[in-house]
Amino acid sequence: MTDENLDKLHIDLPNHWAIGGESLWAEILGNDLYRIANVPFFAYGLNYGDVVRANSTDPELKPEIQELVEQGGHRTLRVIFDKSVDREKQVELLEQLERFKASYERADDINVAIDVEPDGDYLASYDKLEEFENNGFLDFETCEARVNSSFDDSPENE
Repeated sequence: MTDENLDKLHIDLPNHWAIGGESLWAEILGNDLYRIANVPFFAYGLNYGDVVRANSTDPELKPEIQELVEQGGHRTLRVIFDKSVDREKQVELLEQLERFKASYERADDINVAIDVEPDGDYLASYDKLEEFENNGFLDFETCEARVNSSFDDSPENE
């Protein structure tokens, strides 16, 4: 896959606790179909390798994700490290997930998205993160859909 086969997609997230929208890299498949090419940091119910339908009525705007067409089998977990945990310790903790076929992408100094491969051990990854959370190193969340037919968080008033 070359950069020429990639495009940036957008997704509105008006109810998300941290951000109003997110851009994702995706492989262009044709006919408004795209394969997500990075781990989502904010959207729920989307994972690396998923195929989505996205389009734009304005060529100046990024295509907007409309629907999930096919799940790619990957699962996502998201981590926020405690500010007291330095980068070296973060890497040490994250490397412990590799044996479960889990890798990570970093948004900044404390926010990390974890991708668990389709044949990886999601439950073991979850358990290990729960252990790290109980030890005060981080907080984490699962990334399953929160609202039916949406990639957003639930509205606060629910």
